Amino acid sequence: MTVDQASLDLAITELADGSQRWAATTLEARAELLEHSGASVAAAAERWVAAAARAKGLGPSSPLIGEEWLTGPYGVLTSLTALGRTLRTLAAGRSTLAGRTFGRAPDGRVTVAVLPHNAWDGLLLHGYTARAWLRPGVSAAQARAQGGLGQLTPTARNGVGLVLGAGNISSIAPLDVLYELMAHNRVSILKLNPTFDGLLPVYRAALAPLINAGLLRIVTGGADVGAYLARHPGISHVHITGSAATHDAIVFGGSKSPSLGKPISSELGGVSPIIVLPGRWSARDLRYQAEHVATMRLHNGGYNCIAGQVLVLSSAWPQKTAFLDAVAAALAASPVRPAWYPGSDERMRAARAAYPAARSIPGGRLLVAASPARAHGATDGDLLTEAGASALPENMLATEYFAPVLGVVELPGVGEAFLDAAVETVNRDFLGTLGANILGAPASIRRLGPGFEQAVARLRYGTIAINAWTGVGFLAAAAPWGAFPGHTLDNVQSGIGVVHNALLLDEVERTVVRGPFRPFPRSVVHGEWALLPKPPWFVSARSGTLTARLLTEFAARPSVRRLPGILAAAFRA
Repeated sequence: MTVDQASLDLAITELADGSQRWAATTLEARAELLEHSGASVAAAAERWVAAAARAKGLGPSSPLIGEEWLTGPYGVLTSLTALGRTLRTLAAGRSTLAGRTFGRAPDGRVTVAVLPHNAWDGLLLHGYTARAWLRPGVSAAQARAQGGLGQLTPTARNGVGLVLGAGNISSIAPLDVLYELMAHNRVSILKLNPTFDGLLPVYRAALAPLINAGLLRIVTGGADVGAYLARHPGISHVHITGSAATHDAIVFGGSKSPSLGKPISSELGGVSPIIVLPGRWSARDLRYQAEHVATMRLHNGGYNCIAGQVLVLSSAWPQKTAFLDAVAAALAASPVRPAWYPGSDERMRAARAAYPAARSIPGGRLLVAASPARAHGATDGDLLTEAGASALPENMLATEYFAPVLGVVELPGVGEAFLDAAVETVNRDFLGTLGANILGAPASIRRLGPGFEQAVARLRYGTIAINAWTGVGFLAAAAPWGAFPGHTLDNVQSGIGVVHNALLLDEVERTVVRGPFRPFPRSVVHGEWALLPKPPWFVSARSGTLTARLLTEFAARPSVRRLPGILAAAFRA
């Protein structure tokens, strides 16, 4: 392919002019622009979802369409609303953290409540919370003073940035563009991943206010276009959501030392653990949490940077076998979908080669298990792999398969001994630091006492979800999202920097999400104050598509009158 350098050069020149205009735009006018953008996204939402579904081979009646609503226009709408609120708060002369609840985490860390972000969140996501943990030593006063990032100095100009868009979740690229603009006062040229080239007209319609203001240009093309833009003298910064291999190709260009010559931020995925605390679970608990695990692994077909990839279980847990049986059944019952992401078939073949015990199931389905008794009815393309504590599957721990591959690692011990071993293992042996999940009955967590919070503090992950999936943190507009801090260009792991973060917090270490162990009404019966039934993002949610669409419409135009329909749909999950 020949790169159209003249068109790309013109786009960068136009964006440079737009950067000047942005520096002269008041905070109030910026908030109005985001409001107009929200209306534009809402108007394009149905076409957006249809285009994303086509890119993934989903038919119009697929029960999985709800994923495209939630991780497409819904995510962008909630972010636009939250960022607009931040701008108006700053314009009124107040801190972005005005009215926020502060707390404490181990070793004196200051925490900031980021979910619920507003009263609507408190109702529609009842039982789910998230707190941003600031880096050790950062005080609440510092957080209040520094909250706002680039919007504290709105007249500053940081040039034109290149955003290399992800090709798996359709909200990622627009959210990255918004964060560049808001956190850094940087306008963007967005190069789409080729998997989403079909969304170009939808993106241009949805983001028209930003384009018309000269703050955004959207282009398509292959690696040659990305390489030309990354090294263009008119580009001051690069942000990539993708793989570490692509990051290194951009940064090093085939040499042994960095040759990019400009700063780069990144979100690069990894191998996400699902640590399961041993406890006494009912048959309903086993089934529900098995569906939870199936969701972590199979949402978006497994093509998520935060897809749960390895279950970490106690070898001494009496219910271990029953839980694995329930996980296998949940994988089998999940809707079948095409292997749409490029390279998926090759990665599945690599998994089979690494684990020759994989068993083929009639209909092209695959299940790898320690016991043949579990090799029944697996979903198309799913793998369940197991290994004992004495033979950790190193390939599984060091390879982000980006495909429906689920591993199981067993470690000795129960209680705090098991949790400590699990934390040490995932910190030491697992690739990446983007997200980790912990599942445990409330009684098990209470028995661990302060040791549980200390274990959470020792986990070196950018988002930690307790009885929730880290995907909740991804979709929470005010929650900072990114790798655990400290990575470098030559050891980038899950990336450098954060995105989303609609409160524009500085000095963030991680986000900790908490959810209910049981859905409503069992949550209340067992003493958990959580009113959300089976969440609409579960792959097993029967009304997920309707609920996700209604949530998107609500995000565009919040109204009390819309609530009964949303709640009625949610309770049919």
